[in-house]
Amino acid sequence: MNIKNGSFRLFMSFLILTVCFGSQKANAQKLLKVAVVGLSHDHAHEIMNAFREQRIELLGVAENDPKLIARYKRDYKVPDTLFYPDIETMLGKFTPDVVMAYNPIDEHLAVAEICLPMKIPLVVEKPLATTLKDAKRMAQLSRENNTHLLTNFETTWYPSNQKLKTLVDEADFGKITKMIAKDGHEGPKEIGCSQEFLAWLTDPIKNGGGAVMDFGCYGANLMTWLQNGKRPIAVTAVTKSMKPKVYPDVDDDATIILEYENAIGIIEASWNWSYSIKSLEVYGANSSYQAPNGKILSKNTSSSESEEMSLTSDYFKNHIEYIEALLSGDIKVNDDLSSLSNNLIVVEILEAAKKSAETGSRIQL
Repeated sequence: MNIKNGSFRLFMSFLILTVCFGSQKANAQKLLKVAVVGLSHDHAHEIMNAFREQRIELLGVAENDPKLIARYKRDYKVPDTLFYPDIETMLGKFTPDVVMAYNPIDEHLAVAEICLPMKIPLVVEKPLATTLKDAKRMAQLSRENNTHLLTNFETTWYPSNQKLKTLVDEADFGKITKMIAKDGHEGPKEIGCSQEFLAWLTDPIKNGGGAVMDFGCYGANLMTWLQNGKRPIAVTAVTKSMKPKVYPDVDDDATIILEYENAIGIIEASWNWSYSIKSLEVYGANSSYQAPNGKILSKNTSSSESEEMSLTSDYFKNHIEYIEALLSGDIKVNDDLSSLSNNLIVVEILEAAKKSAETGSRIQL
């Protein structure tokens, strides 16, 4: 009896180990296969953390800056064999599930011109492009090749924003009358952005502007989403240089007003906040919702005190989960925050905002 029991326990242990090993092997095989283009955008740390935590399979990195390569090799233990001098050489060796670009915004088009004709989905960091001309060309490539072109925003993955959208879409909220987005921080130099990132983030060509591009895009993205893909009727903007000695070539503060048929949107984008902020407020006829960050959402009405809302949400936690679901066919892109349709409007808004600030006039779209 003891022998039998011992044999049974041994068999069950072997069976459990086999199942676990098989499960681990299956999970490893299902990891998203990612190729990275550029490391000069500090948001590249997010995908490298995913690599370190074995949440993705990193196939290669196209980067030619020796200092950047040395830093990422040291910090994330990226093997020498994964680095390539350019994207053409890298994609000549393998085909990833997706390419993620962490390079200057004005270089997004060049990456799209290589990836999309190869039918390789592309994710760029916000905003999509520095000019509407570039954005339209990228959209053309995406559509001609039936290949995804997505834009990643940190605020897309905020449970507070996702819950807010669900609530304002409910019938009892009514129509949105006003939206206010405040985004930014004390300044990229002040918060310690890398020198490589600063070099193009503060360049009027490579970034397309300063705070107006860097943080104006968040509000434009969220408001286009809240308006269910509608373009504003007109855009009016004021940009300022509060710290000309620190940022001599670009604005560091922007206020943008978006006019819709029955609503107004106010975007406050700045490198001059007292602290880091990414907040969203939405007002209806009888109530409003305030999301001061990604973790808090409150409801206010004229007849009651502020009520904190539950943030239970089944939305994706990050762009990796989103892309995995998209490529597996579990979801479809439908004018959401990452979509090409939304982000074309974002670039149109930003271009109009810059023109308005330069001319001092209201720009009709």
